[in-house]
Amino acid sequence: MVVLAASIISKSGKALVSRQFVDMSRIRIEGLLAAFPKLVGSGKQHTYVETENVRYVYQPIEALYLLLITNKQSNILEDLDTLRLLSKLIPEYAPSLDEEGVCKAAFELLFAFIEAISLGNKENVTVAQVKQYCEMESHEEKLHKLVMQSKINETKDVMRRKVTEIEKSKTDRGKPDKGGFGSLRTPNSFSDMGIRGGGPGGDPIFGDMDSFTHKAKGRPSAPAPASASTKVPGGMKLSKAQKTNQFLESLKAEGEVILEDTQPSATQSRSSYIPPSDPITVTIEEKLNVTVKRDGGVSNFDIQGTLALQILNDTDGFIQLQIEIQDVPGLNFKTHPNINKELFNSQQIVGAKDPNRPFPSGQNETPLVKWRIQELNESSLPLAVNCWPSVSGNETYVNIEYEASEMFDLHNVVISIPLPALREAPGVRQIDGEWRYDSRNSVLEWSIILVDQSNRSGSLEFTVPAADPSTFFPISVGFSASNTFSDLKSNLTQSGTSKYLGGLNFSWAFCCITSFLLAFR
Repeated sequence: MVVLAASIISKSGKALVSRQFVDMSRIRIEGLLAAFPKLVGSGKQHTYVETENVRYVYQPIEALYLLLITNKQSNILEDLDTLRLLSKLIPEYAPSLDEEGVCKAAFELLFAFIEAISLGNKENVTVAQVKQYCEMESHEEKLHKLVMQSKINETKDVMRRKVTEIEKSKTDRGKPDKGGFGSLRTPNSFSDMGIRGGGPGGDPIFGDMDSFTHKAKGRPSAPAPASASTKVPGGMKLSKAQKTNQFLESLKAEGEVILEDTQPSATQSRSSYIPPSDPITVTIEEKLNVTVKRDGGVSNFDIQGTLALQILNDTDGFIQLQIEIQDVPGLNFKTHPNINKELFNSQQIVGAKDPNRPFPSGQNETPLVKWRIQELNESSLPLAVNCWPSVSGNETYVNIEYEASEMFDLHNVVISIPLPALREAPGVRQIDGEWRYDSRNSVLEWSIILVDQSNRSGSLEFTVPAADPSTFFPISVGFSASNTFSDLKSNLTQSGTSKYLGGLNFSWAFCCITSFLLAFR
């Protein structure tokens, strides 16, 4: 054993922080520390004092002493090296070099002492390594927290919408009945329609559509004339100033932004849902999920696409889709079980196995073909982001730049940079676009509405108090584009049993929804 204990004491011998590396009773260590100030003579330049049993190696730090208690057989040079390392660690954790500052950072100092000294011997570590070991940061944990936080935010959005719907329903129930459609509600979601285009258990493309047609074409009967309203004494009255919901107030107190919606009239509520006007709509959608390493290279590059069909009328369901497939490496297709696979593989035509049965009609999109691309590399990225943090004095200067490729025009680009815990917003010195500081999640969001030929590159520069450069990773990037990687195209054709196709208004939505995540490891 070499170092018996490492301590920080006051001039009077009061122990503020002490870590023992051998089995010692509290009475003995307190006695050794209390005897030290009596052994230190005034005017002496020595850095150690010896007694019959132990040796004190010390260094004054303003009004305190940094003290090592060792046995007399220890190497004094190694003890001085250990003392210098501990003296550099104390200012890194203590806010001030006095009793109050040391007591506030007592546990952090103890952990640092443990990383610097093991079983009484000095570890071969530097100050930066000790700080890194104590922080125990994990990029995988940060990435997991970002994913969990996005799920929490989505849940809160759903919660706020539900609260708003409940408030509106309460207000509508309190209004007097003036006659009309009563509780008739226009379906505004797939769940209201009672049918879905796809799910984990399979896509019910062909089935019994009678019930759905009955629901879609059914009309309410004419309402009965409203009876004359009578005044009931002591009945419920609506106050002009309604009480604010306590749940919304609690969300506001936590920093959530609550949009105050005005109550729409009955006419507005019925006209809020605008059904598609075109009889046939084809949607091509791709989702991009990428994980990029900090020093270059891609650890995950996954693209998943879907071709979906929406038909409003049953008479328009006898159709086929001619697909134009480009030569893209690693492109693999999967068709729905009720699609003619031989026809698709040989002629790239999406048609039903049974040509006498039409595609389902309704307000829902039905997925027909799915594909996946996996053999792409870093040169295929539509957007690259570089982050350069540098510490200068008491501040960290962070420079971030993006470079977009020529393949896509990107819309609604949002670059989210994690920050250390701050008391105020970071100081943004230069930016191409807009920025917003999320103090609750300690994230700086850099947004660019459109990235095209005029701004294929841009930069952001901001400053924060001194922090570890790894704090600003991983960086997540999200955007959307109007083109796809597969460059898939579709044309409408007529099936063999179709009796009418002339004059048909064929519209199709073509979009690329991307989820682009940079995780620098």
